[in-house]
Amino acid sequence: MKKVLVIDTSILCVWLDIPGFETCGPRDNQWDKERVDSTINHETANKSLFVLPLATIIETGNHIAKAPHSRKVRAEALVNLLRMTADGRTPWAALSEQDKLWSRDSLFELNSEWPMLAERKLSIGDATIKNAANYYAAMGCTVEIFTGDSDLKSFEPAEPDEIPRRRQRHDAETE
Repeated sequence: MKKVLVIDTSILCVWLDIPGFETCGPRDNQWDKERVDSTINHETANKSLFVLPLATIIETGNHIAKAPHSRKVRAEALVNLLRMTADGRTPWAALSEQDKLWSRDSLFELNSEWPMLAERKLSIGDATIKNAANYYAAMGCTVEIFTGDSDLKSFEPAEPDEIPRRRQRHDAETE
């Protein structure tokens, strides 16, 4: 079963070393660049698919533009990831795969769902990240929302049930 890592803004900011966003997560589960790098390397070696949701791209770009320094260098790093995502270069899922998440029907579904999520303090950006995770889970993938945000993490889809394989019969048994 394919594993999919849906990358949230909190982790991407740490990974790109954006000033002011060097760590994320609660004290007992803090993410720093070294830990993020280690996880990315591990998941790359395991051939996981990385998903960069549109909300993550926009929010990270906003943080880069407002950073106290290193904006151009960090912007170039984000643009490099965008190129790989646009091309669907391994291990990145093509951004075009998310087109269905921005269809008319999907937007109407988001319109009806988000007010209840907002009541639970989930931003509209995080709601779209949750929807991206659910999209890949519906395809039978094991999905992890890679985030330092425990609230968003709580919306991670459950692992799909393993479908038992049928035992093969020998020709002698079927005669």
